[in-house]
Amino acid sequence: MLFSKLEKKVAFRYLRAKKRGFGSVVSWVSLIGIMLGVATLIVVMSVMGGFHDVLLGRIIGMNGHIVVQHQDGPISDYDFLIDKIKQNKVVKAHATSVVPIIEGQVMVTHNGKNSGAMVRGINMSDLLSKTDGGTRFYGKALPEIKDGELVMGASLGRGLGVTLGNDVSLVSANASTPTPFGSMPRIVAYPVKTSFFMGMYEYDSGYVFMNLATAQKYLNIGNSVTHIDIFLRDAENTTAVRDALMRLLPDGFIVRDWRDLNRGFVGALQVESNVMFLILMLIIIVAAFNIVSSLVMLVKDKSKDIAVLRTFGVSRKSMMRIFILSGTTIGVVGAVLGTFLGTIVAIYIEPIRKFFQWLTGRDLFPAELYYLSELPSKLEFWTVFGIAVVAILLAFLATLYPAWKAANTDPVEVLRNE
Repeated sequence: MLFSKLEKKVAFRYLRAKKRGFGSVVSWVSLIGIMLGVATLIVVMSVMGGFHDVLLGRIIGMNGHIVVQHQDGPISDYDFLIDKIKQNKVVKAHATSVVPIIEGQVMVTHNGKNSGAMVRGINMSDLLSKTDGGTRFYGKALPEIKDGELVMGASLGRGLGVTLGNDVSLVSANASTPTPFGSMPRIVAYPVKTSFFMGMYEYDSGYVFMNLATAQKYLNIGNSVTHIDIFLRDAENTTAVRDALMRLLPDGFIVRDWRDLNRGFVGALQVESNVMFLILMLIIIVAAFNIVSSLVMLVKDKSKDIAVLRTFGVSRKSMMRIFILSGTTIGVVGAVLGTFLGTIVAIYIEPIRKFFQWLTGRDLFPAELYYLSELPSKLEFWTVFGIAVVAILLAFLATLYPAWKAANTDPVEVLRNE
């Protein structure tokens, strides 16, 4: 047994003491500090995890989990290559679809207004299946989009003053047209039949979609594509498929996953998550220092009791365990209450947000600013468990010095001064 009956009895008796024990103001501040620190960490990490998944889901929804390109430019005979990729055993086991894509930079003009954009050629059925429920389309249904018709980002269209049915001109320097006076940029006018709102400013303000055949003609690349997107069942499990494709494809092909393509964005999210964790952990650390001060005052207040126990044969180790148990109990109770509170808030974060929004009469989570209609939350067991364990560990470490001080109290000196 880790603690004897005597150690437990004395430790919990000290905790019940009103002056310096569990009933004291400092002890309650320590417990509430640990509880709020744990709850805040759980809620913040859950919300950040929800943002991470939603944002990455929307980015990946527009791009493949794995992208195959050729170092020399467009991929010809892409139909043969796609069949070869689909027949691979590893790809069969993990992939849901293999989609040919054409992409090129253009300038979009309308009524004297210009804006840079990325034009993407894709089969409309593939575009519809790869956009999540958060992407909204306005106008003509995607399966009805014909060759020579465009799907434009809502922010891009709004900036250019485009309404559905208007023609816009696409100007491409790469798809230039030879003339007696030299090469001229290719300028073609297309009607905008549909607009989309994805919730990611980069896409809503900078992407134009058209049918694959239309993009091949406009960018003048013949029966070729710029890259092939591969979508997987599990976005986190890209290593096996990427390695299999690198072995399968001949030299000259480049295989990258979504982490490589969005390294800066993914890195920024990870850094932000780590920094927030460290900052909020300071709340628990401050509460742990309160435990130190509370136990130090308890040791000073109970010095006579400690001396009497020592004279009756209680060992130094037992004295240490008594005060370690007293302080750790505060940490355990605070961590348990904080875990319960944080879990409840993380689960019901959206109704809580709506309640405070109704109470204050202010929009606490404007969709036009965050591009999300609801506050996302992703509660992970190991994250919650890890936060609670760290809080208990910090409370335990906070008890070591006061416990050591109590164990080293000289009973002779204390009783002499009484």
